[in-house]
Amino acid sequence: MRLILMGAPGAGKGTQAEIISETLRIPTISTGNIIREALKSGSAMGRKAKQYMVDGRLVPDDIVIGIIRDRLAQPDCANGFILDGFPRTIPQAEALDRMGVDIDRVIDIEVDDETIARRVSGRRICPSCGASYHVDYKRPTVEDICDRCGDTLVQRPDDHPDTVRERLRVYHEQTEPLKSYYVAAGKLYAVEGQEEISDTSRLVLAALEN
Repeated sequence: MRLILMGAPGAGKGTQAEIISETLRIPTISTGNIIREALKSGSAMGRKAKQYMVDGRLVPDDIVIGIIRDRLAQPDCANGFILDGFPRTIPQAEALDRMGVDIDRVIDIEVDDETIARRVSGRRICPSCGASYHVDYKRPTVEDICDRCGDTLVQRPDDHPDTVRERLRVYHEQTEPLKSYYVAAGKLYAVEGQEEISDTSRLVLAALEN
């Protein structure tokens, strides 16, 4: 199954992507993680993307689309994948269509801005493997230590409250129009994000079965 996960920053896309990935045994393609890896490595692409991410702006399409094209060509995507963080604009969705990528379903996780602001302030990320945690909703076994690789968890600069507000503004302005795009294609399934991760997961997995 070829899936896209939509939702505002902090809506829980990453967490639900992990659950779907384990259930369906398909990889999650997170553009955010890939770009952060480039940032950490200091590559040319990372330097280009850095200021956009720090300011809470979208990374330009030519950079993101190049990353996606290379990633989807890898063997582990042959039986399906989950796109988390792409497309974020209608031009990106159109570019995905031009690449010949046939998406089966788009899951939109809907959460109000006030709830997102509360969630994001507690989010913690592993800088090494990209695993995502939360101080309230998804705690690591050992405080501030990644369960997967043992590195120390951090709060991302783009999770700062001012940056979060800017990211939400950009989302509503540039990404929400994608809902209409995929409704027209008959592929959008909306899911109301719940306080408990397991409750949201149940709704998401049910949407995949319809």
